Amino acid sequence: MDTKLSIMYPNPTPKIRSRALAHRPNQGLRPNAASPHAGSRAAPESLSGGLADLCLRAIDTGDRTHAATLLLDWLGCALAATGQSQHRALVRWARDAPQSGRSTAFGLGQSSAEQAAFVNGGLGNILEMDDLHRASILHAGDVILPAALAQAQAADVTGTALLDAIVSGYDVALRLGRAAAVGGYSAWYNSAVCGVFGAAMACARLRGASRDQMLDALGQAGMQAAGVWQCRLEQTDSKQVATAQAARAGVTSAALALAGLRGARHILDGPLGIFATYYPDADQGRVLSDPDGPWLLHEVSLKPWPACRHTHAAIHLALGLRDRIDPAKVTRIEIGTYAAGVSFCTDPAPDTDHRARFSFEHCVAVALERGAPGLADFGAAARDDAEIRRLRGLTTVQESPALSAAFPGAMGARLSVRQTGAAALMRSTRHAPGDPELPLGLDAVQAKFRTNTGHAGLRTAAAGALINSVSDLPGAASLAALNTALAGLGPDVEQTEKGPCHA
Repeated sequence: MDTKLSIMYPNPTPKIRSRALAHRPNQGLRPNAASPHAGSRAAPESLSGGLADLCLRAIDTGDRTHAATLLLDWLGCALAATGQSQHRALVRWARDAPQSGRSTAFGLGQSSAEQAAFVNGGLGNILEMDDLHRASILHAGDVILPAALAQAQAADVTGTALLDAIVSGYDVALRLGRAAAVGGYSAWYNSAVCGVFGAAMACARLRGASRDQMLDALGQAGMQAAGVWQCRLEQTDSKQVATAQAARAGVTSAALALAGLRGARHILDGPLGIFATYYPDADQGRVLSDPDGPWLLHEVSLKPWPACRHTHAAIHLALGLRDRIDPAKVTRIEIGTYAAGVSFCTDPAPDTDHRARFSFEHCVAVALERGAPGLADFGAAARDDAEIRRLRGLTTVQESPALSAAFPGAMGARLSVRQTGAAALMRSTRHAPGDPELPLGLDAVQAKFRTNTGHAGLRTAAAGALINSVSDLPGAASLAALNTALAGLGPDVEQTEKGPCHA
């Protein structure tokens, strides 16, 4: 079954980093009027302490509603990946070491919180439909949401408690990520390395941790923070393992803290801490800056199409030009993007589904020839389609210095399409659908969810029950409705093969 979402329109390379920036670990922290401690909070003893204090800020209904939207989007992405080779391998691994508990592991049924977080934590990024925070270049949902859901089910908390934990977890991960990614990519996979701290904070909150226990949880998370980008230079499933491990480590870190194991208070800013050893070029002042600003989960972008986010601005432009183009008359396609996009997504002849999702050439060819890309548009039949192959061969991808200067805060693109007997059509954008500047809207998010769950084989009623149970989480006295909807998925969701990512 294809995955399409209708949107209305009006090779190793050098690492991309900045020069080292000033070390300003405590810059920007000031009393927050929304905090119960407004006016009395002193400068924190460490970055971990500052993050714990910031997580005491008030959370309102809008924040919780947005957290529920992110949870729904991730659930759809994860369920769409059930049946992929990576998911079936995760389930085989889990069945070799069965654990009991009340948390739902997709394809396994009920299990422990740690095991559910690991299995589900490996699913969100398989089909490249996961959320993204631009400034941190971080897919927080892949780590924080499976951890928080598993811990919430195990602890039997309210819907509000789950959503508040998600809000806090995103904020921790994204604050760390935006400091780490100030110069762009490094060798470290931010989603896992920074995401584990967000997962630990979310799970600590769900366990009712004190401030000291939150710091212990962050300290233990730092000892498990891992993930390097070598995985993208080879055909591996290690990116899934990285997010799975980070999600599980978040659950475990909170459990260890509540059990009484002390963690390093300066795990982030100490001389042998995360920033000194992993991200020496980071701007640590960005961790605690803007303490009175909105929760950072409102800056997260959602993907309308199953492809690397770097390609989405170009897809957006191609779809906008489609009514003015006859693909058979196209003679040249030029794509301009930032340097990181060129590095990640230049591939004129992708030979797997996965590589096609990281190919500007393929994504734009599909958009011009077929319209909005769906899952089937990255399979072998689409990759081998004669017209799509011809359009890929006419495409060049080049760096735009202006777009590179705006990255990672903006992930834009330029597109020029030349046709026989016509002037070149040129468009540019700084944003793609799903960015906060061009939000999808709840209807589009729910449509994406229904399409993804349809791909997973869920019936319309089951998808509707999940939508309703997640939508009702703000103010819900328990997770009973969500647990019932998840239990209705059954333990054998992984049995139907839908085509491995690395076909």
